Amino acid sequence: MSLDTWHRILAEIRDTTLVVQFYFQGEPLLNKDLPQMIKEAHEAGLYTIVSTNAQAMTEQMAEDLVTAGLDRIIVSMDGLSEASYNAYRIGGSLEKTKEALRFLRKAKNELSSSRHHVITSSPIIELQCLRLRSNEHEWAQFKRQYKTLGADRLVFKTAQLYDYTHGHPLMPSDKRYSRYVLGKDGVYHRKKVGKGCFRVWSGVVITTNGEVLPCCYDKAHAHAYGNIMVSSLKDLFGNEKATTFRKAALNEQPQICQECWK
Repeated sequence: MSLDTWHRILAEIRDTTLVVQFYFQGEPLLNKDLPQMIKEAHEAGLYTIVSTNAQAMTEQMAEDLVTAGLDRIIVSMDGLSEASYNAYRIGGSLEKTKEALRFLRKAKNELSSSRHHVITSSPIIELQCLRLRSNEHEWAQFKRQYKTLGADRLVFKTAQLYDYTHGHPLMPSDKRYSRYVLGKDGVYHRKKVGKGCFRVWSGVVITTNGEVLPCCYDKAHAHAYGNIMVSSLKDLFGNEKATTFRKAALNEQPQICQECWK
């Protein structure tokens, strides 16, 4: 996302928005302007979150994120060995992720005590692990080690899998931690999580080119309300496309709602 697009967005949201998540279906650390965007959001009084695979993290980037005033950073690490990590994050490096956590912890500790910066406990460093068959033998180890790895908090998350109808090799053995259940018809179905959705009434996703989407499950941009570079966010949030989608979402009619885990 360019700074021009970001400034258009910030001007529209600063008086009505509480939280900005700087990520959607991509790697936010690849944007060299990310720290500047976070700084401007922070100065506008907005709570800021970044989620990253941490492969592009450098010591300088960690320092820039902390000094920008980032409130929370989610670092994805789905294994404690290269084998379990790469079962899901193919081509990634576990050591790079561990190094990123060290960079963040160092920057947070050093800058929080610096006389030149007013940094308190931010950012919260959250280590996130998907519950997968490939790492289920490490879950207890994650609980013991997350703080020594540099994180403040550990969050386990169920995984969205594709081609799950006949099972999936990454589906956890303990079905309590799977989003899918085996039906009487012999195939897997998404577990029922209840109808209705607060998300599409409380916020939107804005893509790098300014398209406004109902939520993060609209990965193909199939339900775009319009573009913020052409129309105001206020108009897009309440236009006919938005209203029609929300009515359909109440009954989970759109396909993306059928896959949602809320």
